[in-house]
Amino acid sequence: MKIKLIAIGKTDEAFLEEGIQKYMKRLKHYHPLEFIIIPDIKQGGKFTADNLKEAEGKLLLQKLQDGDHVVLLDEKGKTFTSTEYAHFLQKKLNSVTTNLVFIIGGAYGFSPAIYERANDKISLSKMTFSHQMVRLFFVEQLYRGFTILRGEKYHHD
Repeated sequence: MKIKLIAIGKTDEAFLEEGIQKYMKRLKHYHPLEFIIIPDIKQGGKFTADNLKEAEGKLLLQKLQDGDHVVLLDEKGKTFTSTEYAHFLQKKLNSVTTNLVFIIGGAYGFSPAIYERANDKISLSKMTFSHQMVRLFFVEQLYRGFTILRGEKYHHD
């Protein structure tokens, strides 16, 4: 089983990309991880928010396999402490037989088709973050989750 992170659009800020790469490198020691970037929709600014979500949703669905367990990073999702998230992650690693796929949507969120395809929704916070910042926050939390599961000293309760 592989963990996949799928996001819409490239990371524009160098400091965010540097942080993402730092944690992606660390995560290689724990579990196979693939970060898939779906290019922004060309001339997306001419779309309504709903039309843009639909177009992005079609691209996201093309990246999913039938048996993938899909977890949306969504403001309406379940919130966890870092330790609770680590246990959620362990449960998924023990039970999912295909890929565990986390999806970060575009600036306007997800289409109804993506919500229908999702198996779980989690939220990193009740606050709203840019979809680009969520990438860094998520890979850090994924790394933190693995260190918690292994009893390593990164996380402090």
